[in-house]
This record gives sequence, C-alpha cells and structure tokens, in this order.
Amino acid sequence: MSVKKHIPNFITLLNLASGLVALNYAYDGNVGMAFAWVCMGIFFDFWDGFVARALKVQSPIGLQLDSLADVITSGVVPGVAMFKMLQPIAESYQENTASQDYSFYVAMFPYIGFIITLGAAYRLAKFNVDTRQTDSFIGLPTPANALFIMSLPVIAYNDNYSVLFDVLSNPYVLVAISLISAFVMNAEIPLFSLKIKYLNWETNKLQFVFLILSILLLFIFQYTGIPLIIILYVLLSVINDKLWAKKA
Repeated sequence: MSVKKHIPNFITLLNLASGLVALNYAYDGNVGMAFAWVCMGIFFDFWDGFVARALKVQSPIGLQLDSLADVITSGVVPGVAMFKMLQPIAESYQENTASQDYSFYVAMFPYIGFIITLGAAYRLAKFNVDTRQTDSFIGLPTPANALFIMSLPVIAYNDNYSVLFDVLSNPYVLVAISLISAFVMNAEIPLFSLKIKYLNWETNKLQFVFLILSILLLFIFQYTGIPLIIILYVLLSVINDKLWAKKA
C-alpha cells in the first residue's frame, strides 16, 4: 500500500484538528487563540492540495475530506465567533428591559451569526461540483471569509481601536456583516486565483499588486488590515473582471 497517497489527507486532517481547537477557544471567548488556530487550519488547507498535486495523488475522497474540514475551520468557527459577538448584546438588552414579551426572540438573536456557517457549507458543496472553479473562484472562498470574520473580534477587543469597538458592538453592523458574508461566498462574483505559476510580471501582475498592497495594509494597520485585504481582493477581482469584459 502506497503511503504517499495518504499524506495529503493527513494534512487535511491537521486542518480539521486545528479547526476543532479553534472551535474550543471560540466558545470560551478566547478570540486571539481562536484566530491563531483558524490561521493554522488555513495554512494546512493550502498545503494539502499543493502536496496532492505534487505527488499526483489527487482523489475524490481527498476533495470531500477537504470540504468537510473546511466546513469546521472556515464555517463553524466563524459562525461561533459571530455568535459570541452578538451574545453580549442580547444579554445586555434582556438585563435592561423589564418586558418579557420578546425574551425568546432576544435569546435567539445571537444565532443569526450561524448564517455564516450555513453560507460556508453551501459554498463548499457548490465548489465540489462546479467545474468552472479550477483556475479561479466564483464567490469568496471560505478561508478568506473566515479570516475576515475571525479578525473582527480581535480588532474589537484591541485597546488601540476604541472607535472600531463601538462599530463592531453595533448589532445592526454585525447582522449586516453576517448576511453579506453568506451572500458574497455564494454570489456569482469571479475572483482571480492567488496562485503564482510563473515568476514574471506580465502573467501575474494582478497577483503581485495584490501581494504588495496586502503587505502594506498589514504593516500599516496590523490586525485591521486583514478585513481590508479581503475587501481589496474582492474589489480588484471585480475591477479585473470588468476590464476583461471590455477587452472582449
């Protein structure tokens, strides 16, 4: 029995294991560790496919296992993180109002965060059967969305960003982010691939521009640069698609 065919699946399982650890930290409200373990899972998610292609051991089982791991690391964990961000708002409302008429609806309010999980699961299922997404993406990939969502509580609880804390404590903002997140993952928005196949400017100039701008955003804004990078990725993709449409 060939050992090498199991190597990519083992890496995928490391992605899943990272997601489970992140899930535990997210439930405990340890946003920093949850974010770190999601990043670890996404790191393994990148390498499992790379190793499978390099060893020429791609398989249908590997494809399905990859999605199952992603639905935890990049779907359930961000949903829990949003749930934990919405929960104090609901609890505060219950404490400050004497009316019990809407207590059930207030208690259910934080579960809106799991719309992110539902959107991620649907996006992953579509990806597995969509033959158009071999060299590029249609809709925001779940790992990118997970980075966006998981960075929000880290930013909100950073003492250097008191204004952002107020914004990210607004229930309307958080609900809007949850809904837009699920939509963008499944929208018919062509997004360019981040893979650089050849080290030349002409072939990969869009990827190089994105990489340079991403490094600058991280250097200037630190954690706050992460959601800005994801937004930049979507905007550059839309602009690039419009330019190609005009040329055609």
